[in-house]
Amino acid sequence: MEYMIPIVLVILVLVVLAANIRVVQQSRAYVVERLGAFQAVWGVGLHFKIPLIERIVKNVSLKEQVVDFAPQPVITKDNVTMQIDTVVYFQITDPKLYAYGVEYPMSAIENLTATTLRNIIGDLELDQALTSRDHINTKMRAILDEATDPWGIKVNRVELKSIIPPREIQDAM
Repeated sequence: MEYMIPIVLVILVLVVLAANIRVVQQSRAYVVERLGAFQAVWGVGLHFKIPLIERIVKNVSLKEQVVDFAPQPVITKDNVTMQIDTVVYFQITDPKLYAYGVEYPMSAIENLTATTLRNIIGDLELDQALTSRDHINTKMRAILDEATDPWGIKVNRVELKSIIPPREIQDAM
């Protein structure tokens, strides 16, 4: 009985130590807070988390990610409403800014993409919008990349997956 208490204490200490060892994998980063304040970004390797003092706030993937947004209704300069489907390729470059920069990053990127698309298409006529995909993609990527920098996100590419004009115009084509 006298040996049970030290053995239980040693086992308990070992369990607590093992539970607080973290291995960060390649292409991932952990954002760590100490007592509620930002402490560090853990990169690849072995790390020890101080129990009850530190906590991992966000586990961030540093790989390029692809988001396919639902078709957005947009109006051209000549007052034609059409649906445009976009795909955004982005990568998280700063895990700290990503964790603390904006509350819901995916929603923010979706809304930013929709408003940027409406602004760009609103300056073009229907025939220009249908024929200048590369111009629209390039302009959108530049605007989105600049806007998402404070969030720790780099927009690598923006692609217009499909441009769907109104049914009457499709029949005329």
